[in-house]
Amino acid sequence: MNVIKERDLRLLESRLPSLPWYVERFVEHKLPDLSPSTLLEYTRDFEVFFRWLIQEGLTSASALPHIPLSDLETLTMENIDAFKLYLQLRIANSLTTRERKLASLRSLFHYLSQIAEDEQHYPLLKRNVMAKLRAHRLTNSKQAASRLKGKILEDDQEISDFVAFVESGYLRYAADNPQALHYYEMNRIRDTAIVRLILSSGMRVSEIVNLDVDDIDMSKRIAYIYRKGSEDPGAKQGVYFAESGKEAVLAYLQVRDSVYTPKRSEKGLFLAISRGKANGKRMSKRAIQQMVSKYAAAFGKPQMTVHKLRHSFATSYYLKNDIYKTQRQLGHASTDTTQIYAQLTDKTMETAINRL
Repeated sequence: MNVIKERDLRLLESRLPSLPWYVERFVEHKLPDLSPSTLLEYTRDFEVFFRWLIQEGLTSASALPHIPLSDLETLTMENIDAFKLYLQLRIANSLTTRERKLASLRSLFHYLSQIAEDEQHYPLLKRNVMAKLRAHRLTNSKQAASRLKGKILEDDQEISDFVAFVESGYLRYAADNPQALHYYEMNRIRDTAIVRLILSSGMRVSEIVNLDVDDIDMSKRIAYIYRKGSEDPGAKQGVYFAESGKEAVLAYLQVRDSVYTPKRSEKGLFLAISRGKANGKRMSKRAIQQMVSKYAAAFGKPQMTVHKLRHSFATSYYLKNDIYKTQRQLGHASTDTTQIYAQLTDKTMETAINRL
């Protein structure tokens, strides 16, 4: 199991006692098929819902672990509509986030009403109000692509400009701040390597985090990673990266030990030193996300995230290859997911037609 999944499994196990007992039953049922990271997000969604039930007086319980199944059975569609408004207006969740939370609840209610049984072999939940809630297909590939406009690096020139900005251009933004300048000079080579590796391979941030030094084969330009949704999640798969990624990672490896002074037991490729600590440890997913967001905002694309670097790579890669090669490189289970890159730019559409 990779480091992120191990961490999330521990977090998941620590959260379960604070939730109703039937959530733990649900997690035990789903764990063979879903990653701990996914189930951890489910439990966070459940917590929002259960806290709302207490807040609105829709349960007799005063604490989350004590919410009985009988209170879930008496919920009405009016209650669910009110919860949807709460997500939209009070928490200000986006449509995508709202639909994800509702999907989490549908999954829990379906398990309780259709799969889980009591000692008499009757369903744990006798009435499932969530079954009446229609699932919305959020977007087609054109709509998804339109939402990415302006949030990704649109072409090879902009990709090159952003890499150059991370490599040296950010200096002028940090020059007047001694602390920011110190950390930029310390981490510039590492940050450039991370950005170049994503933009030359399309790897997910979780895959970057899980990389060990020994996972990189420089001679073949292959990174061996745990792929999301793989049929064998315990086995690593090879992902190719471009020569630009190789050069950046080699430059980083030359300074990894001297700058971050890791302990001999530290296998992680990309390291960071926490304040007050002497030895570098594997960078967290959050640290990489914050790092990319910092550079993106200064570059003039404040809505660009680390995941949108992956979208940027995919758009550029698709222009030079077909949809099936793009699907394999990105690790998509279906070309339906990959279709978005056929819609991202007019140039992409023109290339696809010319290829026909």
